Amino acid sequence: MATIDFGLMLQPTVPNASGQELFDYNRRLIGALSPAFTTIWAEDHLEWGEVATIECFSTLTYFAAEFPTFRVGSLVMCQAYRHPALLAKMAANLQALSGGRFILGIGAGWKEEEYRAYGYSFPGARERVEQLEEAAIILKTMWTERPATFSGKHYQIDNAWCEPQPSPAIPLLIGGGGEQRTLALVARHADWYNFNSCTVEQYARKVEVLKEHCATIGRNPSEIKLTYLGTVSVSEDPTKVVRTPQKHYIAGNSAEVTRELQQFCDLGITHFMFRFLDIETLRYFCEAVAPKFR
Repeated sequence: MATIDFGLMLQPTVPNASGQELFDYNRRLIGALSPAFTTIWAEDHLEWGEVATIECFSTLTYFAAEFPTFRVGSLVMCQAYRHPALLAKMAANLQALSGGRFILGIGAGWKEEEYRAYGYSFPGARERVEQLEEAAIILKTMWTERPATFSGKHYQIDNAWCEPQPSPAIPLLIGGGGEQRTLALVARHADWYNFNSCTVEQYARKVEVLKEHCATIGRNPSEIKLTYLGTVSVSEDPTKVVRTPQKHYIAGNSAEVTRELQQFCDLGITHFMFRFLDIETLRYFCEAVAPKFR
């Protein structure tokens, strides 16, 4: 078996839970993790209607302090919700406070009703990917140049300082599956890549396209860490295994789940981020599946 590690995707909401109950539930999830888990992740959404919803950056900052044995990461931050220069400074600060344990994941953004509810304009997909590339450039420029200047179509900075600059360097993860634009952007700028809730065959396709983009610009694709975000449902009782036609789950008994994960590993994936439907499933995964990969 390949040696890989795992990350926990925090639950952004819990039905009928107050804010404190939501955070307490996530603490219980973290408390159930085995040593195979090395990272904690949060998605970047601001609202799900009337349901209590965590905010990504402040939650990661708090949990980085509360759980110092884990790295923390965003999966993924919407580039539009924080100006990329401000995000670069926030990330550098968290990197310093956490002793180098932050991974910044960023994406183009998609949730139109959330954009509009919070007063952000919602441009078309092409423009959002353009914004994402400029955000990636600004982030890395802020982290490496003193001072940093960039003038783009959508974002500008002028002699901006980001002190202290992050040390070690913050990995920049870019998530998405758009084959013409997003994966080309990954090839140019990302340290990590993530695609989510897909089959082995679908992920294999993304890897091949990413390799083609890397070849075009002369980059070694092995420089990009491949990661996968999914939902796990594992049980030896088939009546307890959850599957849905709307989204691909890693689902089945422990042997089936192990086999599918190995197929993803064979594509080059070395880190998995997982959602779990309940704490019992998480505990069983830690007992019956995770040890096969350590």
